[in-house]
Amino acid sequence: MEALIPVPVVLPLLAAGLKLAIGRRLVRLQALISVGTLAVVLLVSLLLLPAADREGPLVAHAGGWGAPIGIALVADRLSTLMLAVSSAVTLCVMVYSLAQSRADQEHRAPLSIFHPAYLIMVAGVSDAFLSGDLFNLFVGFEMLLGGSYVLLTFGGTEARIRAGATYTVVGLASSLLFLVAIAVAYAATGTVSMAQLAERFSVLPQHIRLLVELTLLLVFVVKAAIFPMSAWLPDSYPTAPAPATALFAGLLTKVGIYSIIRLEALLFPGGPVSGLLMWAALLTMLIGVFGAVAQTDIKRMLSFTLVSHIGYMVFGVALFTVAGMAGAIFYVAHHITVQTSLFLVTGMIERRTGTTSLNRLGGLARAAPAIAVLFFVPATNLAGIPPMSGFLGKLGLIQAGVADGRPMALTLVAGGLLTSLLTLYAVATTWSRAFWGAPASPLQETTAEGRAVRESGDGEGAADTGRAAGAGDRGSGTGTRGARGTGGITGKAVVTAVAMPAPMLAATAALVVLALSYTVLAGPLSALAERAADELLAREPYVSAVLGGGR
Repeated sequence: MEALIPVPVVLPLLAAGLKLAIGRRLVRLQALISVGTLAVVLLVSLLLLPAADREGPLVAHAGGWGAPIGIALVADRLSTLMLAVSSAVTLCVMVYSLAQSRADQEHRAPLSIFHPAYLIMVAGVSDAFLSGDLFNLFVGFEMLLGGSYVLLTFGGTEARIRAGATYTVVGLASSLLFLVAIAVAYAATGTVSMAQLAERFSVLPQHIRLLVELTLLLVFVVKAAIFPMSAWLPDSYPTAPAPATALFAGLLTKVGIYSIIRLEALLFPGGPVSGLLMWAALLTMLIGVFGAVAQTDIKRMLSFTLVSHIGYMVFGVALFTVAGMAGAIFYVAHHITVQTSLFLVTGMIERRTGTTSLNRLGGLARAAPAIAVLFFVPATNLAGIPPMSGFLGKLGLIQAGVADGRPMALTLVAGGLLTSLLTLYAVATTWSRAFWGAPASPLQETTAEGRAVRESGDGEGAADTGRAAGAGDRGSGTGTRGARGTGGITGKAVVTAVAMPAPMLAATAALVVLALSYTVLAGPLSALAERAADELLAREPYVSAVLGGGR
């Protein structure tokens, strides 16, 4: 089974290289490569998860070199659970992306640029989850960030370049700080292997240990968009193509949270930063949800709820108990799926209407009932309506906080309850304005066949009926005219259509159903999260597996 561990990292990189070599040729083959690669990664993840749960941490040493010389990839309960959830999400988003680019007749550029960057980012996410040493974790972050830079700025529009500049500066600054932290850790201990660091940090002077912990924590706080390092996210994510935004929202910040969980449980157990994390969790929850309530655009509202709900995960980590860690792990799995599905639905709303502004939307429940259902279910799940997984995750964290009993833990419980109520208010307001009532401006119309409609950056419009209806045909405000914006994959046109491509609906529905399955399977999933938390806090199984040469 250990031979399968590198596959989620190596296979997407090989596929990305192959797709770059093919270029814009063989469109169908390229689509098959993308979907097939991610399907194999999902299958491998689903094979590794029960194996790690049954046998304990599985280790693959690159080149047969053991720690600390070689690179160790470690598949334990936590990493394989995150890998399985992320693999399912990336496959669904890829299907959505292919359907959107095909319907918009933009498939050649996405296949030759967008998808290789996408696959590199997937490899980086997998590498970060499986990494057994700090430097390889850094490499994983750089791969996923490198791919995300391309996806965020894809199409080269002014809005995307502006947002990409901020995102890139923040990413590079945090990466530089990460390198500094690794250098300090290596200078102090002579290794970057996490298993060896777990042993050697315990005998270091307190001030050096605290310096490394705070430096690494600051790096991951930035990458996870935890307050006060969260201001970059709401301005960056909404400008990207819908599939990229969904993937960023679902995965990128969660890699930061995963790293914090691994950092605090394995390297710095019982460290002095628990109180600091509690304050960060409280402020992240409240400031994020206050920002969400104030928004009049669905993308920005979801971006602020994303920041807010990161606070729930930090809440569980800060408690540093089995119950708290288990609650955080459960909530990460839930949030990856729900947040991704909501951003995919928002992409379909923009495709249907040409906008995501609540000031211009209305009546979508009647005009697009399928989109309405696909939004309503994950929105109520995000808000924590019983008996959905969002409610169960929050309940687990609240119970852990009450059991902890410290004043700050009880304050976090109160903050979590208030955040949940305000999240419900934000999504209810969005539902009321976007899906009930009448729109402030008419919903975008299309051809009688329901084909996609596009308007280019200079105002020229044409119906997508296999080829343009005629060069220079101007929309009159009805009929075949689309809306200006950044909704297409390339960002240079918004494409509107009454009928959504079936794969876009199917991919989004699959994620909605996956999130609902967490409710049905809440018992086994909660038990798995508890076993993962117990294994994390025990530390010995991880250290023994890595330093003992694996199983």
